[in-house]
Amino acid sequence: MLPVGLLTPLSEDLDISVGTAGLMVTAQGVAAGLGVPFIVAWTRRVDRRRLLSTLLAVLAAGNLVTALSPNYPLILLTRLGMGFASGVFWAIGVGMAMRVVPERHANRAAAVVMSGISAATVLGIPLGTLVEAHSDWRTTFGVWAGLSVLVFLAVALLIPALPSQNAVSVREVFGLPVTDAGLRAVLCVVVLFVLGHFGAYTFVRPYLEDTAAASAGFVTLVLIVFGVGGAVGNLVAGFTVDRSPRRTFVVGAVGLLAALLLLRAVGGGAVVALVLWELSFGAVQLAQVNMTPAAAPDTFEAAMSLNTMAYNTSIALGALFGGLFADHLGVTRIVWFGVALIGASLLLRLATGRRRPLGAGRLVTRSRCIDHERC
Repeated sequence: MLPVGLLTPLSEDLDISVGTAGLMVTAQGVAAGLGVPFIVAWTRRVDRRRLLSTLLAVLAAGNLVTALSPNYPLILLTRLGMGFASGVFWAIGVGMAMRVVPERHANRAAAVVMSGISAATVLGIPLGTLVEAHSDWRTTFGVWAGLSVLVFLAVALLIPALPSQNAVSVREVFGLPVTDAGLRAVLCVVVLFVLGHFGAYTFVRPYLEDTAAASAGFVTLVLIVFGVGGAVGNLVAGFTVDRSPRRTFVVGAVGLLAALLLLRAVGGGAVVALVLWELSFGAVQLAQVNMTPAAAPDTFEAAMSLNTMAYNTSIALGALFGGLFADHLGVTRIVWFGVALIGASLLLRLATGRRRPLGAGRLVTRSRCIDHERC
């Protein structure tokens, strides 16, 4: 999230347009989506603590290179490398968290990890902007490089060795949706949900400006509320997803639809609708993370790599299709784009996966808790 708040000073210093500077975000997102299945498969024999430490080292080095870079092409190339690292983290990070706690706390551990997305949404942009305001954009990336080093040390010192499990080749990774109908259905649900959510969410600001003449300060407040609501939704769903990831997804998707319809009915003043939107998104977010490996418990890391690819690619496509929808039909009607696709994901989830997959709610029990005394 960090570059989003630094695009203006960075573009001015490097003499590029803001749109060109925004490619930093695009490049990292594309790399995170498309590269992860290959890297997860190629590193299938590597201890997961060692792999995560390597990813954090790449993150620290990338931020440092960005801070010191004399030109934009080098920054863009660096962001590609960081994108690969962040994509692999989402493929292995949740599973790692679930493996280092007792089995009964596995889904709650996943919820805590996933709440990091919401925390980044709340804190990443304003903190980066605050540091830049008292220094410059290069110093800001330098500070984040230092923070990455601290997390690297914490992982190296505190996380136990986690031998790789469920290792599969690249061919097997991409063959999973072909041979596994349950996983294929879940991935389709994820794609539809992400397209709908981010297609509408990307245009929240212009929507509020058009319907309620919202100020920049109000929009900032809304985005903070979004982030906090998502974190709360993650944590609440951490309890309900133990019973049924599918039911949690259904309830969350219904909440998303209700929020979008309420927002469309009462316009930009509907803070209640926006809070409901993000609470529901937090629940759906955690549910889809749990549904994916539950559909393929014997190859959960490979399944999560496909989830990461589908998720990140759908974010980009959702913004693209949503933009076309807004340009041709008007930004105030973007809500219907979200309603249609989230509704489709809900219907597909209701039509599939009626039986709870073996091991759902205990997705990583096959790997066992590392600290056997705690288990």
